[in-house]
Amino acid sequence: MDLGLSPDQLALRDRARDLAQTVVRPRAADIDAQEQYPWDIVEALKRAGFLGMTIPPAYGGQGRSFLDTVLVIEEMARCCTVTARIVVETNMGAISTVMAYGTEEQKALAASLVLSGDKPAICITEPEAGSDTTAMTTRADRRGDRYIINGRKHWITGGGVSRLHLIFARVFDERGEELGIGGFLAVRDEAKGLRVLRRERTMGLRGMPEGELAFEDLEVPAHMAVLPPSGFKRGFADLMNAYNSQRVGAGTVAMGIAAGALDLAVDFAKRRRQFGRPIGEFQGLQWMLADMQTQVTAARLMLHAAARSRGAGGAFPDPALAAQAKIFASEAAIRVVNDALQMFGARGYSRDLPLERMARDVRMFTIGGGTAQVLRTLVASRLLGWKLPQTRDGYVKESTPPLAAE
Repeated sequence: MDLGLSPDQLALRDRARDLAQTVVRPRAADIDAQEQYPWDIVEALKRAGFLGMTIPPAYGGQGRSFLDTVLVIEEMARCCTVTARIVVETNMGAISTVMAYGTEEQKALAASLVLSGDKPAICITEPEAGSDTTAMTTRADRRGDRYIINGRKHWITGGGVSRLHLIFARVFDERGEELGIGGFLAVRDEAKGLRVLRRERTMGLRGMPEGELAFEDLEVPAHMAVLPPSGFKRGFADLMNAYNSQRVGAGTVAMGIAAGALDLAVDFAKRRRQFGRPIGEFQGLQWMLADMQTQVTAARLMLHAAARSRGAGGAFPDPALAAQAKIFASEAAIRVVNDALQMFGARGYSRDLPLERMARDVRMFTIGGGTAQVLRTLVASRLLGWKLPQTRDGYVKESTPPLAAE
């Protein structure tokens, strides 16, 4: 189903599919079992040109669209969730933030790291600041020509393997006056005061570390502050717009997992015989397959529409479309994977099948990058024209409300 894709996009998808099936799929089970970040796969993605696709040609990238990236993500997710996440993180999120709002120096730095194989880390979440990102306590104090950052972040994707870090902190000037929340670029091993405290023991996506990080008098040059035109006062909302691309990417990973599970279910329904015929001839299972296909197709259409869209700022997908696509894709993917596992019967409960890994991996996508509940509130706020988040004083009406971030 080409969904109106151009010949170039179809060729891109075919190249991604070939790499996923011949190189990535054979490694997927080991990546999960060994819980090791797959540097060999990173090299394969780099050689194929799937890292930094969205980086403009002026900085060594291809200047491809978010939709192009989505096509590659789906093919990788059919075979290996960790690989798909690497494609997301090297084309969306932190790198797209820097490309949209960074200085020439910042763009050159970020591009060189990503194109060499680095997966940037977005450092937002804290122990007491998850969906409510504005509750973060990490602070950046201005001291002459630099900022001194102190605080702790957890559930940081890539913690321990990422070099480039986009750190969000409350910003204070030299008089101690708070200016707002801003982003700062720091490169691990080049900046003293950035420590990886531990790695989370995750249910799925075991080859992608989720780390707890500490910033202890981390010195960041003032020119490494990523500052949107609106400045620190309103810049946080602008920086969070990058999460709209990240959400499209995360939703695509979930949809790709579902598509891969459906592939397995269809193949099994053709081969498995019971009562003297293939189980795919039984109407009850045919309807299950039809529902699974419908959910995958619907999710794909929503994600492609979101990837093609542009919000008010113009650089990122429309926030409401991105939120709706992620909600639907992530929840549908859980249902599809569960139905695929059910179709395999007792075999589906075995750890020897990819479905066991898929069931663990897919569960993350209604949580990370904005929970399904927070995103529903975002969508509703757009419908009602109300501001997020809700405060003790109630909703504040605003024509263009800022985004809620995770």
